[in-house]
Amino acid sequence: QVHLVESGGGSVQSGGSLRLSCAVSDYTFSAFCMGWFRQAPGKEREGVAVINSDDSANYADSVKGRFTISQDIAKNTLYLQMNSLNPEDTAMYFCALDRGKGLCDMRRHFEFWGQGTQVTVSS
Repeated sequence: QVHLVESGGGSVQSGGSLRLSCAVSDYTFSAFCMGWFRQAPGKEREGVAVINSDDSANYADSVKGRFTISQDIAKNTLYLQMNSLNPEDTAMYFCALDRGKGLCDMRRHFEFWGQGTQVTVSS
């Protein structure tokens, strides 16, 4: 069973930065797709960024140029660097993992999910 644990959330002012981390209990798959998602109160969950085992990444239009997804396989950790935060980025952020090959995008069905970390951006 794969376990994902997010950390790094918090409260920041508009324009600030945060780096989220997702510790993965088992990162030994030959192929995978991992991603960050978020859900604001009263809204549906939305994809933020995904990255595959070849280090190819994709971003939601709303975060392009501000957020960067990366991974350190040696440390079994997925990251999301978030810069130029604004109040619209306020949400619970989740990391997710799906094993195997295939298109790595935010519409993919992800098998494993973390519990989330809250990000709050004040104006």
